[in-house]
Amino acid sequence: MSPLPTHTNGAGARKATFPLSNSSRQKPRKWPLALRFTKGAIHHVILIPVLLHTLFTVAVVLVHRLLNVDLALPSSIVPSLSIVVGLMLVFRNSSSYERYWGGRTALQQIVNNIRNLVRSFLVCGPLSDESDKIETEKTVKTLVAMLYAVKNHLRGNWEAPAFQPEFASLMPKGFRGHEAEGVGLPMELAFVVERYIKRGVAKEAFNAPQSANLNASLNAVIMAYGNMETIKLTPIPVCQQIHQKQVLALYCCILPFCLLDDMGW
Repeated sequence: MSPLPTHTNGAGARKATFPLSNSSRQKPRKWPLALRFTKGAIHHVILIPVLLHTLFTVAVVLVHRLLNVDLALPSSIVPSLSIVVGLMLVFRNSSSYERYWGGRTALQQIVNNIRNLVRSFLVCGPLSDESDKIETEKTVKTLVAMLYAVKNHLRGNWEAPAFQPEFASLMPKGFRGHEAEGVGLPMELAFVVERYIKRGVAKEAFNAPQSANLNASLNAVIMAYGNMETIKLTPIPVCQQIHQKQVLALYCCILPFCLLDDMGW
């Protein structure tokens, strides 16, 4: 199911970018990654939990030292819980990277197939008269627009052509999306491309093997788009998230009690 439409032309809107615009860095990093605490870091996310855990640890030590209440637990508990927490974190990191790598691979598949389609349309497409040239140019722009459409659809920016001039200039004239009715814009643009292939076959610009290859490339684009949708819309199971949180909370709560005798303050 598609996400709700997002209006991003107001405050806090994302900066418009073209697909793969951030695939290579244009300037060196100002700070080493080990010294980065703002952009891309999670320090601001974990700051409050770390402070609360510190206060909890101080309270445990105060009760143990000042009130002479024995709260110490055997330190042998820590290695057992450490193994469990480590396994959970490794599984979470591996699954996250697998989703990231799958998304990057699917995006590159879309780019490669669109490049092949553009090359074939410009070289082998019907170009006998001016109307054919206009139709070919419109279809090539539609293919490029599919890249923008995939990016914005996955982000939930359903009205992107309305406020992104570089995107709107690639759309066919008079084209209106129906994403609010549940039809993804990349799918609608794929209809335009397939109609062009069908007209090219009718005008004998494409023979049967060529049309089959073109349709296979278009199908590969849709398949890669579907894979990216699967990654976007399939969250980590709730039971797994609950188990991870509970194991981590248990480890953090028991750790102060296990280190009382060995470390004190």
